[in-house]
Amino acid sequence: MTQHADARRASLLNAALDAAARGWHVFPLRPGSKRPALHGETACPGTGACAGGHVKWEQRATTDPDRIRAAWSAGAFNIGLATGPSGLVVVDLDVPKGNGDAPGGAATFAALCERAGQTVPATHRVRTPSGGEHLYFTAPTGVRLGNTAGTLAPLIDTRARGGYVVAAGSITPAGRYEALCAPVAAPVPGWLQSILRPAPKPAQPTTGPVAGRSRRYADVALVNEARNVATAADGTRNATLLRAARALGRLVASGDLTRVQVEQALSGAAAGNATQSQRYYDDVIRRGLDWSIAHNPSRGRAA
Repeated sequence: MTQHADARRASLLNAALDAAARGWHVFPLRPGSKRPALHGETACPGTGACAGGHVKWEQRATTDPDRIRAAWSAGAFNIGLATGPSGLVVVDLDVPKGNGDAPGGAATFAALCERAGQTVPATHRVRTPSGGEHLYFTAPTGVRLGNTAGTLAPLIDTRARGGYVVAAGSITPAGRYEALCAPVAAPVPGWLQSILRPAPKPAQPTTGPVAGRSRRYADVALVNEARNVATAADGTRNATLLRAARALGRLVASGDLTRVQVEQALSGAAAGNATQSQRYYDDVIRRGLDWSIAHNPSRGRAA
């Protein structure tokens, strides 16, 4: 290993140990990449940590310094931070592509805070190589928040259970992820939690057994499509994810499922066996849902 490569590996190891010291669970990403360095289910050798069955990156993420040192001794891995086990909700504020006049995620988030009568929270921030920001919040106790893709607003995604972010210290061809300020993550604001919390299923209408069957069908469809994505073989996962989003988008349009429910289920299923970045999968989900909702009538609206 060259002196430069050895210094980079040491820097990344220290960044991973620093995150773990905060109680944040980390796992290795491919060098210079945002993709997990761990094997997927289809390539699982069934040995080591997986001797009792395939263990996904979220379960392998750790705060154990010895395990972290052992992992990073093998290379200059970037740092994935599993938000669910870490008890975090991370708000990902992206920047517009190109030179358009569309507001960036940071400006839109500031407007959302103002609308809620709040200032932008002072919390741990990480600047991304693109110029965006990750805002770190501690997840509320007893509330299962998942990932969302554009639910708050365009260019704003969130990561919680089933999700991960690239941690500070990581380096990609576009640049470095840098911690900016406020070493402590603040609690997720109440107004934000109320938006991200999956909507309760509406009470069954009194129109007889048809509505009940529709609701049961939607619940089963959500479970089945998420399972299809989670078990899709490498090379077929993207197409499976798009088909699932389009299929479930019809149930969002009909009111049988909420968009947040579908986004969280599919994002978690895709991330559990990831071969692409989570942003890539979230974009596939967003496109599939947008297309399906636009091409299927809402309940009570003529086709």
